[in-house]
Amino acid sequence: MTTAAENWQALSHWQPQKIVDLVTADPAARLSATVRTVADIRFDFAKTHLDADAAAILSRLAAAQDFDARRKTLFSGGIANPTENRAAEHGAERGDGAPESVHRAQALHQRMRMLVDAVEAGAFGEIRHLLHIGIGGSALGPDLLIDALGRHGSRYDVAVVSNVDGAALAEAFARFSPEHTLVAVASKTFTTTETLLNAASALQWLEEAGVEDPQGRFIALTAMPDRAIEWGIDETRILPFSETVGGRYSLWSSIGFPAALALGWDAFADLLEGAAEMDRHFRLSDGEDNVCLLAAFVDQLYANRLGCQTRAVFAYDERLRLLPDYLQQLEMESNGKSVMLDGQPVGRASAAITWGGVGTDAQHAVFQLLHQGTHLTPVEFVVAREPDHLLDDAHHETLVANCIAQGAALMTGRASEDGARNYPGDRPSTTILLDQVTPRSLGALIAFYEHRTFANAVLLGINPFDQFGVELGKEMAKGLAEGTVAFDPATRALMDAALDD
Repeated sequence: MTTAAENWQALSHWQPQKIVDLVTADPAARLSATVRTVADIRFDFAKTHLDADAAAILSRLAAAQDFDARRKTLFSGGIANPTENRAAEHGAERGDGAPESVHRAQALHQRMRMLVDAVEAGAFGEIRHLLHIGIGGSALGPDLLIDALGRHGSRYDVAVVSNVDGAALAEAFARFSPEHTLVAVASKTFTTTETLLNAASALQWLEEAGVEDPQGRFIALTAMPDRAIEWGIDETRILPFSETVGGRYSLWSSIGFPAALALGWDAFADLLEGAAEMDRHFRLSDGEDNVCLLAAFVDQLYANRLGCQTRAVFAYDERLRLLPDYLQQLEMESNGKSVMLDGQPVGRASAAITWGGVGTDAQHAVFQLLHQGTHLTPVEFVVAREPDHLLDDAHHETLVANCIAQGAALMTGRASEDGARNYPGDRPSTTILLDQVTPRSLGALIAFYEHRTFANAVLLGINPFDQFGVELGKEMAKGLAEGTVAFDPATRALMDAALDD
């Protein structure tokens, strides 16, 4: 078997063909090699530079990096996160993992369901609003779910507040009536500075409004129940989840409480089942048949052979407008690493910089660069066959036509002797086509991105489950605010200027 180094070397010698030639030479074969359908989602990589030779090299790389073994470790509850000596068990929340972990996750889901039932039954009084306080993975996932799925059927008015800027919290206070508000505080460790500061301000808001037993309106979503109890939340209102579930992978756990409450338990169960369907595909499919691994092949081709530093994601569906934000954390916090599992330097590009936007809005803002700029940027389009409205069909037809036409235009370009009107073409795009945006399809889509992120980590030989790079800035911010750390003169001067009374 070839080594990882040999396959990276082989990839460096691989020469790309023009995308349009790959598509037109044998269309049936091209579609067969690059299009997969999983959980009623069509993943179309036809308009990329990936060809049979590149796929063969990357398949050998996956074998050299022990992809099968690392995947087995992930799903068996083994040490998938060696720097922190723990498993990565978000799959167990969906029913796929070590039996004892799956059983525990199911028991904690049942506890969450009972609390949802209690809220609906009036145990907290007449609740109309839910204020969800968290940051990072404790906020991005719930925010995406509720924004995507709750537009026509949310049973509560939900505000997800993550920013420590008081303006974000004040906006929620202005919308909500304190006597009808429930507060969920989401923090894996229950030590997150921004979250606890926002929670303290929310408690003060309830107290000043004269709400009876204001602390009784708080629910904690955490892997550290004892710390939530110390903060003042009763044990009966704490929804734990496993410490082996990472923050950016935690929406399937009790962190998903606001979605379960606002959308209903059946919707949350469908979300889990959609993710479980993608889990089964990822666990049981091999090589290029595995859509998550195939996507990672494309990612590595662009990052480490064609020199692309970014990847753009455009949701041609208003319901998925928060997807690029969600993927930024998932992909860049997971794979934004510079050392491999053995502590040696990666020696090549790791995570691409993920960015993007929404539908036709982005066409009038950033697509100039994509079509004619000097940066080669892989583009990912996400679109649904069925719209979310009853307006004239022309709205959806125009939206979908724009999405598909952009991919074709990026690929084919248009030659002109006038340089300003010349479109070079041969620019790659992937299209992900959902039948509908439902809890099940969204669950499958998010799980696809999780496993794609993991597959990229395996190809690179890195650990996607730690995030030590987040910690240094937080530690220094605390030291700066408390005056306990000596900073350089430029930093001290800036702090004095910013907070000078």
